[in-house]
Amino acid sequence: MTAAILYRDELKEYDFGSGHPFRGDRYENFIKFLKSHASLEKYYDILAAEPATLTDLLRICDCDYIDFNQEYYHAASSGWVAYFEDFNHYHTLDNKPIGTPGELEGAARLIIGQAKMACDLVQAGRYKKAISIGGGMHHARRRFGEGFCIYNDVAFAALYLIEEYRLERILILDTDAHAGNGTAEYIQENPRVLFIDIHQDPHTIYPGTGFASDIGIKNRAGMIFNIPLPLNASDASYQAAFDQIILPVAQEYKPQIIIRNGGSDPHFDDGLTNLGMTIAGFRMMGEKVREMAEICQGKLIDLIASGYNNHVLPSAWLSLLSGIADFPATVEEPVPVPPQLHQDTILPETQKVLDEVKKYHHDYWHCFR
Repeated sequence: MTAAILYRDELKEYDFGSGHPFRGDRYENFIKFLKSHASLEKYYDILAAEPATLTDLLRICDCDYIDFNQEYYHAASSGWVAYFEDFNHYHTLDNKPIGTPGELEGAARLIIGQAKMACDLVQAGRYKKAISIGGGMHHARRRFGEGFCIYNDVAFAALYLIEEYRLERILILDTDAHAGNGTAEYIQENPRVLFIDIHQDPHTIYPGTGFASDIGIKNRAGMIFNIPLPLNASDASYQAAFDQIILPVAQEYKPQIIIRNGGSDPHFDDGLTNLGMTIAGFRMMGEKVREMAEICQGKLIDLIASGYNNHVLPSAWLSLLSGIADFPATVEEPVPVPPQLHQDTILPETQKVLDEVKKYHHDYWHCFR
């Protein structure tokens, strides 16, 4: 079945300025790369969403935070950043633009609007899979932005599906190299959401959260999975995590829909991270996610934005989405694969992590007994 790809040229405004790791040209570059594979055109429709309204944003944010973002980021695009002394009250410094950025707040609203449209398209049965280019802002919280994230579309999608469609079992799978601390905060007490987060060892990377022992609190114990992979964990480590934990748990949980977020930053040449995935590994990951989605009749919301090597990003995104949406695309590795990654020497260390995760969840899931 054809997949919906949500994209508008205005996404390029999600740009923190020259010299910042997060630039808005990633979106346009990916769409050009996608369209260069002309044989894939019949497998997707590119659709344009409307930006989120204030009512939409109030589902996930406090009003004063929204007001600050509107005023600050509009001023920043005109070069008036220095006049806002309360920036640190609402954001960490990694969300501070450099030079002259794009219209960040407007683009952030568009990302939320795309998440909303993706939910509506899938729930209406128009598409089984809806892919939001620019989505996955998993560090943002209700009144605080960080990690290049302003509004959390992952949390929005889950809450929107619960409030508007009365869904009872939503599975969020976060495959970004960084732990989704913002998403975890939003859903930590929500009984309708299972959160599985596979990421680099938090001892070694921002935001320093997402340890295997973090399994949820009170009556939510066992409903949050953190799978912290060791440095340089490659394709075999990810495959083991899917086969031993992610897929068995999904099969037991029987979600009504899956929300996945994460881009190319687990790639071995990302620049900001220290994992070891290859382009072929992203295809494998996408295929595993597509297999998971069969549990819920193929229903998947996919949110993709991250990655910090512009040479690698389009290839990794397309390889990932080809697995997710079953695109018949062959995507080549744009950089030489280090010899040590051809055989994942980290796999024994990964297995220790997986065994630890199973131990912490043993009492909550039959698949580990």
